[in-house]
Amino acid sequence: MTFNILIVATVILLGIIFLLIEIFLLPGISIAGIAGLVFIIGGIAYAYVFLGTAAGNITLLIAAVLLAGGFIGLLRSKTLKKIALTKEIDSTVDTGDLKKIQIGDQGITLSRLNPIGKVGIKGLAVEGKSADGELIDEGTQVEVVKVNSSNIIVKRKEPTN
Repeated sequence: MTFNILIVATVILLGIIFLLIEIFLLPGISIAGIAGLVFIIGGIAYAYVFLGTAAGNITLLIAAVLLAGGFIGLLRSKTLKKIALTKEIDSTVDTGDLKKIQIGDQGITLSRLNPIGKVGIKGLAVEGKSADGELIDEGTQVEVVKVNSSNIIVKRKEPTN
């Protein structure tokens, strides 16, 4: 009887440890998570089979409380804060070239706009987007319709007669 209780306790504790490792340290579903579930379910099933229904119910309750306690304890621990990613990114993309471009400026597509690609205007290579979502081939003359914070909106330049 004592040996069965020891087996159940060990298997469930191993399952809880593996499950907490899976949740807090390993990304995705891995062998640790699967092993944790197998150990926990196996320990509870072992308790039901070899110790009886009452002991199985008690084991199920204790396993749930221990798992919840371990989860909450790790969330509140300072150890988790040491391994958490807390770096804030405060850098921005340099859009200084876009300030040099005005509506009505003309240029040429450096790559195919499908509907986004590279456009050369005033000797600058910037990201451009076609106004109507149309596909504009490389080397086509374009005109700036709008300047956004990260790109420009262009349309195909109408040929002059």
